[in-house]
Amino acid sequence: MAEKVAKAGIKREKGYLYYLDKQGDVSRAKMARGKKKGGNPTKVTKLKVKRAEGYLYFVDKQGDVSRAKMARRGKKK
Repeated sequence: MAEKVAKAGIKREKGYLYYLDKQGDVSRAKMARGKKKGGNPTKVTKLKVKRAEGYLYFVDKQGDVSRAKMARRGKKK
């Protein structure tokens, strides 16, 4: 199951992809639909979340940043 990392309270708009960028902030980009191209990403909120290895970070339904343990299979190389 997922655990909350930071409260952001983001109100999501349709047609945008919300994600945690490399700086640990929440950004959004216009989604590509058909022949229409996607847009440039813009920062929504600055949170400076520190990432831990082996976790997937995402913006949940409540608009907060959560993380879930990644399911890994196979032998480590």
